[in-house]
Amino acid sequence: MYSRHAQRITPGNKMASRKEGSGSAATSSSSTTGAAGKGKGKGGSGDSAVKQVQIDGLVVLKIIKHYQEEGQGTEVVQGVLLGLVVEDRLEITNCFPFPQHTEDDADFDEVQYQMEMMRSLRHVNIDHLHVGWYQSTYYGSFVTRALLDSQFSYQHAIEESVVLIYDPIKTAQGSLSLKAYRLTPKLMEVCKEKDFSPEALKKANITFEYMFEEVPIVIKNSHLINVLMWELEKKSAVADKHELLSLASSNHLGKNLQLLMDRVDEMSQDIVKYNTYMRNTSKQQQQKHQYQQRRQQENMQRQSRGEPPLPEEDLSKLFKPPQPPARMDSLLIAGQINTYCQNIKEFTAQNLGKLFMAQALQEYNN
Repeated sequence: MYSRHAQRITPGNKMASRKEGSGSAATSSSSTTGAAGKGKGKGGSGDSAVKQVQIDGLVVLKIIKHYQEEGQGTEVVQGVLLGLVVEDRLEITNCFPFPQHTEDDADFDEVQYQMEMMRSLRHVNIDHLHVGWYQSTYYGSFVTRALLDSQFSYQHAIEESVVLIYDPIKTAQGSLSLKAYRLTPKLMEVCKEKDFSPEALKKANITFEYMFEEVPIVIKNSHLINVLMWELEKKSAVADKHELLSLASSNHLGKNLQLLMDRVDEMSQDIVKYNTYMRNTSKQQQQKHQYQQRRQQENMQRQSRGEPPLPEEDLSKLFKPPQPPARMDSLLIAGQINTYCQNIKEFTAQNLGKLFMAQALQEYNN
């Protein structure tokens, strides 16, 4: 099956900020989602151009519908986010999906498609300015090089842009999983230099914990929509209350553990490559030192015989340093491992709580 994990999408145009006096959608009330959290990253959340992301409820429904129609299994769906910027708040008012295509579709122009869509939206007086993009994820597997490159392209062209990560598997369990991320300023500087060597990352003081910063999300609905949701909630059938007390473990924990083990194997392979590089570097330094000593002894012997010393040679040509492995991939793997660990922690915390409660009830009955 063709997967779009590796696809990279780029912004089609620049984005303008909205003035306070311009009109907006109908007056609405806001409700925060479970994805709202504190921004991460040293110097990231404080210096970030966006402090909050406000999403219209219709945009959330479009993203969910897009995955239900085109996303299957590990298939990733992507799309473009449209909206405006008000002070330090990013308002996402519309979106449109990115069409599925394979590498065989050579005639498909991604940028032209985005420009045509935004031109059509502008003709019907709908917000058409780029503010980022969205992507679905499979068990939280979104920390990839493709996502890093795409988000860097967006943030480099549009400073306020974000990427929305939608997790359909978590959402299917009963709580909406939608998170907004941005690259930290430090990582943006490293990506601009395109130097991912160990020395460059060490100098920039970048670790996997400070690559992305999470931006709090607020979902906005009009008062009429809130009233409709309240009416639907009253009419909906009551769910089985005993389902929450089930002690059976679903396959989500096993799947997360399997993915975690795969990433740990990849990390161990990267560590082996880095250790090999360090050994080769150390071995070359010893060879260079031995060569210099031999050269010095030969010159001393030639000097004692009254002969001129040997001409100096360029050691960098004789001993070419080994190519250091790129450390960005290791940082991304470490970030993905951290994401899997957080998912496992959330799942096991709920499961262990039910087990301890069941044990207490059993002891009480006995």
